[in-house]
Amino acid sequence: MWLFLAFLAVPLIEIALFIQVGGMIGLWPTLGIVILTAIIGTSLMRSQGAMAMNNLRGSFSRLDDPTEPLAHGAMILLAGALLLTPGFFTDAVGFALLTPPFRAMVLAWARKRVNVQTFQMGPQADPFAQRPRTPTSDANRGADVIDGEFTEVEPPRRPTHTPSGWTKH
Repeated sequence: MWLFLAFLAVPLIEIALFIQVGGMIGLWPTLGIVILTAIIGTSLMRSQGAMAMNNLRGSFSRLDDPTEPLAHGAMILLAGALLLTPGFFTDAVGFALLTPPFRAMVLAWARKRVNVQTFQMGPQADPFAQRPRTPTSDANRGADVIDGEFTEVEPPRRPTHTPSGWTKH
């Protein structure tokens, strides 16, 4: 229901803002502002996206929790989509999502509503790492193991085109 209301309200807000701003400053300045915000937003999104990608790579290399860099990257991606959408309301939300304090506030809001049951990273997350390894022999194989042999048969190769006369197949 909330998604339906958002899809209904956002275009109505955009139309109302276009009418108000266009009535105050005129058609061409209004269109110029929309195009200018798209250009500025795209360049800001590229730089913020590169920083978010570096933070994500750093968290992977340090084996840290990648949740925050991934969330920032997703919000930057959403900001880019909003900035490329013509309109003043979507531009305002897009520019807000490009600022790190606003993204941190949205992330804190989302953390209150999302419940993660368990999360583990690194070698201690492997459930098989704690088990002692025993050599596999015929004595301790289970009844569900079936020995067998196989041969891989490749299908015959067929030319995908007719010979041109220059080459022989």
